[in-house]
Amino acid sequence: MTDSASNHGHIRSFVLRQGRVSTAQQRYYDEGMPRWGLPYTPAAADFDRVFGRHAPLFLEIGCGMGETTATIAAAHPQNDYLGLEVHTPGVGALLKEIAIRELANLRVIQHDAVEVVRDMIAPASLSGIHIFFPDPWPKKRHHKRRLVQPPFVHALAKRLAPGGYLHCATDWEEYAEQMLEVLGGEALLENTAPGFAPRPDYRPQTKFETRGLRLGHGVWDVVFRRRAETSAAAR
Repeated sequence: MTDSASNHGHIRSFVLRQGRVSTAQQRYYDEGMPRWGLPYTPAAADFDRVFGRHAPLFLEIGCGMGETTATIAAAHPQNDYLGLEVHTPGVGALLKEIAIRELANLRVIQHDAVEVVRDMIAPASLSGIHIFFPDPWPKKRHHKRRLVQPPFVHALAKRLAPGGYLHCATDWEEYAEQMLEVLGGEALLENTAPGFAPRPDYRPQTKFETRGLRLGHGVWDVVFRRRAETSAAAR
């Protein structure tokens, strides 16, 4: 995959690698996608119809292997959750979590998050957005691939209902500083803390994170909220 944005209108923040899909992941993928997977469509989705009810809707971008996403959905059955993940092993693992935990409030889209947000999510329809430990693209020449960039953050902010939040977390300090700067530069958003935020109770501490903290590695949470009223809405 090249850096060219000509085919998609933006530089993708991921590279699809031929990662190994286990037998179990493939089985849950094949069985689960028809039940809990949603196809990408270039039109706004009716999520009340998808979930069969009207409930607060939360978006998680980059579900990884799905454990955190499923844990949050299981702990908050009153909410609905939409998980976005491009890598098939992760999608299969998340679908396994949905099946085993019998989660009725979680659906999955396997597609580029920028396009899903742009085309499928209606303005002011989300109660919260989670971006936990996105690829940091640590080399400076790859920073343009990072997901948290001003145009995308603006698009995300417009999809939040007033009072809805955008929560990013990373274990790369330099990326954390960029997140704080980018979200702080978005007029539709306001910080919920003087700087970095303490980890909210709803975000589980992963095994990877626990191990990193034990080794002295840092983790930074950035939590901003959509302003109730702002003249920037028409920007």
